[in-house]
Amino acid sequence: MSIRRDFPDLPLVWAAGTLGLQCIAAWLLPIRGFAADRIGWFLVAAGLGLVSWAALKFRRHRTTIEPRETPAHLIVEGPFRINRNPIYTGMALMLVGFGAVLGTVSALLCAAIFPVIVTQRFIRGEESDLRAAFGADADRYLDATRRW
Repeated sequence: MSIRRDFPDLPLVWAAGTLGLQCIAAWLLPIRGFAADRIGWFLVAAGLGLVSWAALKFRRHRTTIEPRETPAHLIVEGPFRINRNPIYTGMALMLVGFGAVLGTVSALLCAAIFPVIVTQRFIRGEESDLRAAFGADADRYLDATRRW
């Protein structure tokens, strides 16, 4: 499947929707405000760095970064050594950071929605695709590396 055909059911769209939900929750339901701007921006930057590092690995291995596409290479190095979904983890980290910047518990709680959605809509299928494409190598990798 391609990005154009799958739009709007894409991880980035779900992340943007979660960010929108965070903003609405912070505005309409500002549960217990707090000040965590510096920590929040640090988390946003760390998440962006993780996403960029993982995207670079996809490019270097000349394999697809698009969800639901058949991978040409099993990447097990760099950020993929510790986490098999560093792009999704980076997006989740950025959402937690934005929740901290918004400064309300309600915005932080909304960030918890993203990993659940991404796991159901994308990760489980991607894990099946890896097993189908790479067999025992994928099984060993998936067993040895954390999902989140």
